[in-house]
Amino acid sequence: MAKKRKKQTRIEPSMSRRGSGGLRARAGDRVAGGHGSGGRKGKRKSASGRRKSRSGSARRGLTGFLQRSVYWCFVIGLWLAIGVGGLVAYYGAKMPSATTWTVPERPPNVKIVSSDGRTLANRGATGGEALTLSRMSPYIPQAVVAIEDRRFYSHFGFDPIGLARAMVHNVMAGRMEQGGSTLTQQLAKNLFLSPERTVERKVQEVLLAFWLEYNFTKDQILEMYLNRVYFGSGSYGVEAASRRYFKKPARDVNLAQAALLAGLLKAPSRLSPARNPDAAEARAQLVLEAMRDEGFVTDREITTAMTQAPTRAKSYWTGAENYGADLVMDRIEALIGGKVTRDLIVDTTIDFRLQQQAEKTIRGAIDHSGRKLNVSQGALVSIDGSGAIRALVGGYDYSVSQYDRATKAKRQPGSAFKPFVYTAALEMGRTPESVRNDAPIRIGKWTPSNYDEKYRGPVTLSEALSKSLNTIAAQLVMEAGADNVAKTARRLGIESKLQTNASIALGTSEVTLTELTAAYAPFMNGGYKATPHIIKRVRTTDGKVLYENTYDNPPRVLRPEIIAMMNGMLVRAVNDGTGRKARLASHQAAGKTGTSQAFRDALFIGYTAHLTTGVWFGNDDSKPTRNVTGGAMPALAWKSFMQAAHSGSSIARLPGQYAVPSDPSRVAVPMTRPDERVVRRPAGAIGDAPAHSWPGGVAQERTGSTSRRPPPADVDTRNGDETTTLLDILLGN
Repeated sequence: MAKKRKKQTRIEPSMSRRGSGGLRARAGDRVAGGHGSGGRKGKRKSASGRRKSRSGSARRGLTGFLQRSVYWCFVIGLWLAIGVGGLVAYYGAKMPSATTWTVPERPPNVKIVSSDGRTLANRGATGGEALTLSRMSPYIPQAVVAIEDRRFYSHFGFDPIGLARAMVHNVMAGRMEQGGSTLTQQLAKNLFLSPERTVERKVQEVLLAFWLEYNFTKDQILEMYLNRVYFGSGSYGVEAASRRYFKKPARDVNLAQAALLAGLLKAPSRLSPARNPDAAEARAQLVLEAMRDEGFVTDREITTAMTQAPTRAKSYWTGAENYGADLVMDRIEALIGGKVTRDLIVDTTIDFRLQQQAEKTIRGAIDHSGRKLNVSQGALVSIDGSGAIRALVGGYDYSVSQYDRATKAKRQPGSAFKPFVYTAALEMGRTPESVRNDAPIRIGKWTPSNYDEKYRGPVTLSEALSKSLNTIAAQLVMEAGADNVAKTARRLGIESKLQTNASIALGTSEVTLTELTAAYAPFMNGGYKATPHIIKRVRTTDGKVLYENTYDNPPRVLRPEIIAMMNGMLVRAVNDGTGRKARLASHQAAGKTGTSQAFRDALFIGYTAHLTTGVWFGNDDSKPTRNVTGGAMPALAWKSFMQAAHSGSSIARLPGQYAVPSDPSRVAVPMTRPDERVVRRPAGAIGDAPAHSWPGGVAQERTGSTSRRPPPADVDTRNGDETTTLLDILLGN
């Protein structure tokens, strides 16, 4: 069978060489088939195939590019995520454990209120109390959200959309105009972080923002932000800013004012209306547009808001009530026994209506006559019979000068000190009818003379005090003793150091206006010491009372008969003496003028059965006024204030009236003997002041009938023959 099988041979592939030996393909091997290479139809098909091949390649190239782009974006994004995650982990690890994070306490605020509950001022690092959203104008949170973080209620503390939008806007604008931080991030920065701009701080800011969003509601976060953020001019929080710029609480802020406040957040110091009101107003317009875009307000509301005059605030807190607020802060720590560590409410004795009237009086007097009379400053303090300060003005303008000239400045009282000299003399047995000789005298090397350099011969003490005769006051000091006069003044309320020499008669020792005024109060309250005070009660915001004093048990410092005689003489000093310009139309008034050396200081201290008020005018640099005496500008200002203060109050006479010779009223009102019973009845209140139950804090009716005392036997009829020289100390009135 093998023999039959045909032998097969293996054929190896080979290429034949033709002609020149080049490689040549047969016609049947061509792409176009067996038609030959020169056919037209074959050429067309070949071109079409090439076009299709190129189109397909292009599509495959674009798809490949997109695929590669997506791939590399994913890879880059993944690495960025890993990098960001690493940064977050690294900087997050450097932070304390989140379980230990707590929102720091807001610096304590002291809210100072008047006797009727109206806020006088806020004191503390923030300058205002913390408010809930419900206690502030609804325009404020709307304006802040619209301009600072319009997606506040939808993001989770970090807003990538808002960040991207801000970046695009800044690129288009070519400068940094918008920030990408949310309100939550800004709060985190304010609460926990330093203001430096670093990657670490930014990472920590975002982490803290997440923590805030997790632990607090949106309204709580917004509340914390609005109560802590800086609004410029030393104001932290909306309440402080509202009172600083508009002199009103945040609950009363209108749309235009809310827009201005929100606009300040971008650059609070630069945009403050106290510094740049035009820039603040321009920024407020942008806020209003943002509020309209967010649907918070209508075009009509914006039109109304834009018609309001621009806010122009003073460079510092203004309002005379701030002098009282400063006095509260000076005394509060001593009363509560330590530093203020939590929010407090201080109830003061200030009557808001009287306070406003007092400021109006001092500013009005200086505006009217200050330039002409060379008077640049003034002060006023008004107290009731218990010593409660009802009004306090420490200067012309608190925003310009915060120095309190009513409680801190010490000035020579001049003849306003003489009532203490006469009181000491009366306590030694003298009476208003005691006679002394008004003539030139010499005491050692001192030769006091009267203001007008005239001498009247024999005069009663009543007339001498009414006319403010210096020679008589000097004689009484020598009779009573300078030490005894100083003791009398200190007993009534003078606390400053007094020089116990003969010149004390003319008020050469310096005192404050407040202590001088308080020392007159025993004449009007029945003889009881009136310790000047402004703080009635200190309590926490939850109602716990830390301090309270009503001053309802003052010591008696004057006997009733002394009060009767002094009131008789000081009423005459107002009715027909140096204080005539202080006479009131319907209320009995008493008081004394005072003028210091070279007309540097002019004072009037006077009282009714309701209030004792002291007024001072002069200059901080002690430059002389243009012959201003206590019986002129101060007496007129005193009258203006007291008439307004007594509007609507009941008419009450001073206690212990004593009819003195030459008293034009000639009303014989019996004086009270020490053993007589005193019947007290409530006096009508001044303003919103309640009647007090302290002894002497009410008007008094006295029983018994004591006629005028006979002429005393201690009449001094000596004729003075010394030559008088001009005083270089104090001339009084």
